[in-house]
Amino acid sequence: MLQDQDVLERRDERLEAMNFLNQISDDYPDAISFASGRPAESFFDLGRWIERVPAFAERHGSRAGLSVRHGFDSLAQYGRTNGLINDLISRQLMIDEGIRCAAEHIVVTAGCQEALDLLVPILCPSAGDVILACSPSYIGITGVAARHKTELLPFSRHGGRSIVASLTQTIEHARTHGKQARVLYLVPDFDNPTGAVLSLDERTSIIELCAEMGIIILEDNPYGMFCFEGTRLPTMFSLDRYGCVIYLGTYSKTICPALRVGFAALPPALCHADSNLSVLGKLSRAKSFVSVNTSQLAQAVVGALLLDAGCSLTRHVSPATGHYRGNRDCMLASLSSTFAYCGDQVSWNEPKGGFFLIVDLPFSFLRAQAMACARDHGVLVMPLSFFAFDDEHDNRIRLAFSNVTHDAIRDGVARLGRFVQTQLAAR
Repeated sequence: MLQDQDVLERRDERLEAMNFLNQISDDYPDAISFASGRPAESFFDLGRWIERVPAFAERHGSRAGLSVRHGFDSLAQYGRTNGLINDLISRQLMIDEGIRCAAEHIVVTAGCQEALDLLVPILCPSAGDVILACSPSYIGITGVAARHKTELLPFSRHGGRSIVASLTQTIEHARTHGKQARVLYLVPDFDNPTGAVLSLDERTSIIELCAEMGIIILEDNPYGMFCFEGTRLPTMFSLDRYGCVIYLGTYSKTICPALRVGFAALPPALCHADSNLSVLGKLSRAKSFVSVNTSQLAQAVVGALLLDAGCSLTRHVSPATGHYRGNRDCMLASLSSTFAYCGDQVSWNEPKGGFFLIVDLPFSFLRAQAMACARDHGVLVMPLSFFAFDDEHDNRIRLAFSNVTHDAIRDGVARLGRFVQTQLAAR
């Protein structure tokens, strides 16, 4: 069998990860948290964004032949299932991401999570269909797969193996057990939880492999605009010559999470003229049954900001990017000074962007260790086992540096250091 008891138990642990995070946060409210990858609240300016909504309402009304008043009234009504601001999203994708996607090939969703939830049963309609995901992987895809009773097969990029070789082996393994890989879920840029980036060669090779195998890639990109150094790589959607990549975007990180505005951008190959047969048509129909339409008021806030910014969020996110880079640098410096005595027993990666980094420890760090770290030392961290499908990552933890001050980073890493000292002494 592809799923043995250990794999099922690991899946159940991953599904409880968010509940565990909420529980431990409630139990130790004074603890410094590196557990939650939230955007920094200091860059929220909801009042100013709302002040720009009338300009959007005027544009919306004039395009429909309505007065400003009736434009506002229209925003308060039910809206189009596929979205209200698709043309603005299309322009922003072209300017900021180099993505050419027609507005009519975009479906606006209630965050990226809804897009995942709607697409999985469409792309994996049969009992033998499976999803491929890297181990460790964002727990959102784990929850969606479990909810729709769709099997999720992990592949590893840990230990120096080629990601394409690992993917190929997993696909063949599925076939030998009568399964068909239909979907590959990836976060190519500053991955959650690892902060890793797929190279250009990896992106093109994966696209070639999936096009050959008839697999749809779900490219999730919440962190791509938060690049600290170097040149941003092209998205997989923009590299795709075959029509096998669906791009999933969200404004939760670039603007704010409360708006719950995300989207799926589909290639023309998945948007046939007969909409009832296309992935686009099925996605629109599923959306109409699940949530009717994404909040038009929330879309209006996003639309107003996009209009005000010339449909580019580059300048908007620049201050936040500088903040996150400073936080990363502070955390790296704190790790270096705190664990200098450990030699190579404790190590970490240096992400080039995003919200997270990974620390490797010389002992297992699971649920019990996370509880002890919070209880005895006042710092919250996430075991990487919560994101993994096997025990390869049991000695690794994820630290989120996005929504903490420099003082809290230094203090929190010092507290983590004291926990590590106690564990090493006990050994």
